[in-house]
Amino acid sequence: MDETPESPLVGEAATVVVLRDGAEGVEVLLLERPHSGSFAGAWVFPGGKVDPEDGDGEAGLRRAAVRETLEETGLVLEPTGLFPLSHWIPPIGAPKRLRTWFFLAGHPGADVVLNPGEHVGCEWMTPEAALERHGAGGVVLVPPTWVTLHRLLGARGVDEALARAGGDGFERYFSHPLRGDDGVRAVMWSGDAQYEDASAVGDARHRLWIDALPWRYEHSKV
Repeated sequence: MDETPESPLVGEAATVVVLRDGAEGVEVLLLERPHSGSFAGAWVFPGGKVDPEDGDGEAGLRRAAVRETLEETGLVLEPTGLFPLSHWIPPIGAPKRLRTWFFLAGHPGADVVLNPGEHVGCEWMTPEAALERHGAGGVVLVPPTWVTLHRLLGARGVDEALARAGGDGFERYFSHPLRGDDGVRAVMWSGDAQYEDASAVGDARHRLWIDALPWRYEHSKV
């Protein structure tokens, strides 16, 4: 169940993972959020909420993704150049629950021009460098960004990264927290033995341990 009357989904959002070829492999555009407000200080991908004028369905998601990327970075993308990657559903009880759809896209070649009201910095980073910096406390990431970067590890260029996405549509991540005495220890997704019951017994894992740096990702195939 994605929502309850007490914790409804309040809309949809579209995010774009913009990629370019770099000397050490594929590079990803990350934007630094202001140090107050939502996702304060986090490094994120371009994106935002789907507006009514964007329309419904995947076409509306693509229009929103293109519009938000233009507003935040000045980059002009084509809706047909977006490759479906994943969609993320926040845990029950999280504030302002938006179902967020992630796309991959190649860099169109122009310079990034930030909207100063949205972000305070940007960098092109390899996934390896971004995760290493996060593990050392140098940048702030949220779990969907972390897992997306992890999925891109080792990609030698844009073509390889896009090929990995394949044509199977959006992979679904409905997040469940694993809580300990001192707060949330890990975020779990479908396939984890304790996904729907923290007391369940089993070895299957699909979780991201977030209780200490560096974060640790476990995903076993059963």
